[in-house]
Amino acid sequence: MSGDKVSRPKARLPRGFRDRGAAEIAAERACLDTIRKVYESYGFEPLETPAFEYTDALGKFLPDLDRPNEGVFSLQDDDSQWMSLRYDLTAPLARYVAENFQNLPKPFRRYQVGPVWRNEKPGPGRYREFTQFDADTVGSNSPSADAELLMMTCDVLDALGLSRGEYIIKVNSRKLLDGVLEAGKIDNTKRGIVLRAIDKLDRLGDHGVRELLGVGRKDESGDFTRGADLADEQIERVMAFVRPSGEARADDLQEIRWAIQESSVGQAGVESLRSIMDILEGSGYTSDRVTIDTSIIRGLDYYTGPVFEAQLTFPVTNDAGETVVFGSVAGGGRYDDLVARFTGQQVPATGISIGVSRLLSALRSRSKPALAPLVVVLSLDDPQASFRMAAELRAAGIRAETYVGNKKFGDQLKYADKRGAAVAVIEGGDEREKGQVTLKDLALGAEMSKSIENRADWIKGRAAQVSVARGALVETVRAMLHVKGS
Repeated sequence: MSGDKVSRPKARLPRGFRDRGAAEIAAERACLDTIRKVYESYGFEPLETPAFEYTDALGKFLPDLDRPNEGVFSLQDDDSQWMSLRYDLTAPLARYVAENFQNLPKPFRRYQVGPVWRNEKPGPGRYREFTQFDADTVGSNSPSADAELLMMTCDVLDALGLSRGEYIIKVNSRKLLDGVLEAGKIDNTKRGIVLRAIDKLDRLGDHGVRELLGVGRKDESGDFTRGADLADEQIERVMAFVRPSGEARADDLQEIRWAIQESSVGQAGVESLRSIMDILEGSGYTSDRVTIDTSIIRGLDYYTGPVFEAQLTFPVTNDAGETVVFGSVAGGGRYDDLVARFTGQQVPATGISIGVSRLLSALRSRSKPALAPLVVVLSLDDPQASFRMAAELRAAGIRAETYVGNKKFGDQLKYADKRGAAVAVIEGGDEREKGQVTLKDLALGAEMSKSIENRADWIKGRAAQVSVARGALVETVRAMLHVKGS
């Protein structure tokens, strides 16, 4: 007999990924259906692109990363070409538009939902795979296209059950920041450092951002992050740009004009935001839903104009049981140069992306959409009869399964309990002779059993189990589940 030890793989989940059960999947399905209905009501149509793109087609746009393939999962094809899992849904859209430009309506309006992957260090609540739901308009440089996306995002959040005051969409423009850099004679090579510093304003506060705009900042662990090394006057100009917040609307853009008064790019950014806000105001989307906030930057490097971020404002309990303000659940902006990477021809485009996984984490304490109630038909002495009953229930719109294992009666009931079934259908020889079936209300039975102390009490409470005529099966189950007739 061989004494060699059998080598077996360890069952373990890859770091930064997660398994999801039926409840979470059901909640996501309900959320996606809601978003899809709103997007389609605006005339957007679906598009699917593959999970993989050629690495050079995705480009280098992820923040804080220096190598073209850093931040993405990549592999080499059999023809030696590098492919990467998409890190968002916008870069693949740009490739699709470039490939099919001549045959597309202009503007081209599409929505897409699917997983994206980022090869980043995972952390609590931060995964390497997550779901996004995007909508984009390609081929229009009109502020109306940006305003429409903002209105549609408000409608999505309303449709998901959020009330006024529970979310706010903040709007800014990259052209404003470019104007600040131009007016302040700040070297364009420092643009990325300045962007990332401003993007950390919520986390690091005024002082921390000033450090990153200056020589740099040492964090709590002692790690030092080199700053943009701006002069004091340049730092003041940038900080004056990011301070206006919260209540700002189109008329209040005057507050930041001094910081960009010497820049034509900055002035163009002001006028673009003014047009967007005028459209929103005229359409009834007021400052309690959409507002200007010049601290909003958005991390991705391909944005060229207006950028937006939808934030939740109500407290949420996180996985650690802590009460936090959740923050951003959607973001997007204008990216007029992305298609030009392929064609050399600028094609204006704007889009919004909802982080579905993140949004669901915030909404799960509100409601927990679930699968429809399940009915389990026990299989005793006539499997064919059991399958017929399950088929009748499904034909009536009731979710039903037939037990297909080989356990005895008591174990089958335990199985139905473990499955979370609402009703168990029982037809043995005795019931069949009488032309009846027995229906056991498992949810009611479980509730009653909490207060039943002896067999006598259980017998008195037999309302949780009834016998009915076989022909009344569907009608009675529907009543037990409170399901309306078709």
